[in-house]
Amino acid sequence: MLKQVLIGVLCVSVVLTAGILIGHFGITKSGDSAPSWVKDVAKDVDEKLIQQFLSEVDNVKIQENLRELTKVPHMATTAGDEQTVQLMLKRWQNPDSGLDQAWREEYLVYLSFPDPNKPNKITVVSQSGTVLHTAREKEKPYTPDQEDPDVVQPYAAYSPPGQSRGKLVYANQGKLSDYDHLNRTVDLRGTIAITRYGGAGRGAKAINAAPYGVIGVLVYTDPLDMNDGLMSDVNETYPHSWYLPPTGVERGSYNSQFGDLLTPYLAAKEGTYRIPEADIKGLPPIPTQPIGFEDAYILICALGGDAAPTDWQGGFNCTYNYGAPGFKPTSDFNDSNVNMDIFNYGKVVNSPNVMGVIRGSVEPDRYVIYGNHRDSWVHGAIDPSSGTSVMLEISRVLGRMVKQGKWRPRRSIIFGSWGAEEFGLIGSAEYAEEYFTKLSERTVAYINVDIAVFANATFRAAGMPSLQNVIFKATKQVSAPGLDSTNVYDNWKRYFNKTSPTYGLIPSVGYLTGAGSDYAAFVHYLGIASVDMSYTYDRSKTNARIYPAYHTAYDTFDYASTFIDPGFVSHQAVARTAGNVLIRLADSLVLPLNCSDYAESLEEYLKTAVDLYQEQLHTQEISMEPLKRALASFRRAAERLDELIHSSDLANETPLKVRKINDQLMLVDRAFLNPLAFESKYGYRHVIWASSNAGKQTFPGLADAFANAESSKLPSDWQKVHYHLSVVSQAIEGAASMLADVI
Repeated sequence: MLKQVLIGVLCVSVVLTAGILIGHFGITKSGDSAPSWVKDVAKDVDEKLIQQFLSEVDNVKIQENLRELTKVPHMATTAGDEQTVQLMLKRWQNPDSGLDQAWREEYLVYLSFPDPNKPNKITVVSQSGTVLHTAREKEKPYTPDQEDPDVVQPYAAYSPPGQSRGKLVYANQGKLSDYDHLNRTVDLRGTIAITRYGGAGRGAKAINAAPYGVIGVLVYTDPLDMNDGLMSDVNETYPHSWYLPPTGVERGSYNSQFGDLLTPYLAAKEGTYRIPEADIKGLPPIPTQPIGFEDAYILICALGGDAAPTDWQGGFNCTYNYGAPGFKPTSDFNDSNVNMDIFNYGKVVNSPNVMGVIRGSVEPDRYVIYGNHRDSWVHGAIDPSSGTSVMLEISRVLGRMVKQGKWRPRRSIIFGSWGAEEFGLIGSAEYAEEYFTKLSERTVAYINVDIAVFANATFRAAGMPSLQNVIFKATKQVSAPGLDSTNVYDNWKRYFNKTSPTYGLIPSVGYLTGAGSDYAAFVHYLGIASVDMSYTYDRSKTNARIYPAYHTAYDTFDYASTFIDPGFVSHQAVARTAGNVLIRLADSLVLPLNCSDYAESLEEYLKTAVDLYQEQLHTQEISMEPLKRALASFRRAAERLDELIHSSDLANETPLKVRKINDQLMLVDRAFLNPLAFESKYGYRHVIWASSNAGKQTFPGLADAFANAESSKLPSDWQKVHYHLSVVSQAIEGAASMLADVI
């Protein structure tokens, strides 16, 4: 019995010893080779891959992209637009250089068109009914592009139809202050106003006019504002230079909101509730029509009445008079009226976005979105096809790397080719509304490259301050086109710069405070860190408010390749820069977002607010101390997070710690959202970057409320100043807490 027990104990001992040895060596072996995903999780951006990307971006391919995209006019929802849809799908589904997946997403949206069977007409008509002058209905052709039958007549999208007849008056830029000034001299009731582009939004020129009794508005581009005064197509304007020819007309959308007008805050899908057309807000209430400066010259130089102020004078070789109203007695148009016959109509039509994705390998549920709209008013070589040609080249190079197995981003990259942007940023806004929750929770950043190249002098960028550092890093790695041994960063600094308390002299990055392109829904509605970038012109050499062929039939491949960017090297520089930023946002272990830079911008806003408002707010017993304390909290939290990032070996930290830091960086802008702060401004929720009417570089809600209270002197309006001061103070405190420890 004892023998059996001893044998049993011995056997157990042997088994136990063997188990320990096996376990020991097994564990040691296992510990020596961690799971394959560990290496992937800790991987940071690969600088060699970025250099490879930069070397593969091809200016000739960008040129050929633009040639293909501009073969036909492609206004939203037309046959030409569908051709570009098919082109995008073909490129993004290419088996050798395409993306992981590409598809189209349809929206049923409300657009405005001129009637091709009843063209809009602007005429000068005598009291006897004789037509003395008829404005051009189409622009003068200089190349076959302008003779394409699909070139849409110039019109003001969303102008109501109607017939207006009245005496003409000149109203400068159609600002409220312009009509107020004019109304002191001229009885505006029953008149038609002619205004020049600039100063106020397109639709605002008519919205501002209606309360004064104006019954119609003409809009033109003054050669002083766009052409540096040049007017002759014999030797001065296109096709001899980049300047706008006399018959060129800037088309455009005259609505003041972004997104589909019938489905506010809802995606415009089949079956979606739509408000009645009569309930749409922000549209011109009176007929409106753009004309060329050839016709504007004839009309303005014939006006009677007193001379307009000096700052109302333009580029014509005549005195700009107010109108008496109407024309001079010595004019051939004496006692004549201007007739406007407008036949625009609204229609719900199908407009697609084209979407493509490269799935992330480690964090596929984190998105870096890159977007550009696809639709144009005519051929749209610069707006938007310069941006589309760049996006296609970036996606080709990255798609090829993925297909060859050389690379896959850490995070998912989503490409968006937005539809119907020209009518009010519609495709991007509908996308934001449809996927509101997913995009809010998962999107790291949005990159917008609409017009990639306005001209070839220098780079420019506007965006959230947190993105400044990654933009600077990218521009330092790209050579400035046409300049030996100069990078984009240094060239940019020569043209646009500022002095930073932290860095000294640096390029000036603008702010996305309006709704000029498809970044609007991402910034203002979703609170996503965004940037818009392009190459532009030397503003010391021209007064042009934008490139002169903007929204005209002259914005063609010939115009782009001859006058805007011969050789397409500026397009190439933008592609290299934007792609570099895209890779860094998608691949960096820690998101390259710097909240201390954000703090610096907020502190600049605070200084301006204190200088402008503190003394008068004190007399109203409103303290700015909460705002000052909020900024101090944000600065401290940003610096602590920066220190944590720089002092930690995050490649050897747990993935959850890195993810926590990245979420703090990603979500900081969401803390600045307040859906009740700007109830009268559709889609604006970001209390730092909302649009403002006050024209001050400071917090927009505070600035507008202060200007209103200062004007009205009403106690209730000073209460609104206090409200907006509290809104922005608490938003900044909330952002500071986002950057602090989780608990």
